[in-house]
Amino acid sequence: MSYAIDRYPCEESPRLGAMTLHPVAESVPRARRWFRKFLTPYQPICSVDDCVLLLSELVTNAVVHGKSDAPWLVRVEWFRLGTSLRVEVHNPGLPKNVRLRCPDASDAHGRGLLLVDSIADSWHSGPSRFGGTVVAFTMAEAWPLSS
Repeated sequence: MSYAIDRYPCEESPRLGAMTLHPVAESVPRARRWFRKFLTPYQPICSVDDCVLLLSELVTNAVVHGKSDAPWLVRVEWFRLGTSLRVEVHNPGLPKNVRLRCPDASDAHGRGLLLVDSIADSWHSGPSRFGGTVVAFTMAEAWPLSS
């Protein structure tokens, strides 16, 4: 299986990196490892562990809920926007199918977006510029103000 990882160290670009992943369960730990590896050198002051957890939840949702008749990939991109970190996860699913659930204590699934909603400063879902769906979260004040 091949995976693509892009890193954009150019200061003019707000995009810090991107990766494409096959829609299989093994992509979730791979996304965690690569995201941590490429985000850490930028020295964010927000919790990298929290960001990795949220990324893991969104990639899991993309793998489980993405649908297409043709072969497809999950695309992950992360950006520095001023002092904020924005992480986007794209898949070919339908944007209207993304919803925050309130699972019962006995439910085994359905807590991913609750975690995102609880930890991230903001999140949203909608149509992806690549087609399908994007679910994104933002960590405000991920970096100090520039002097």
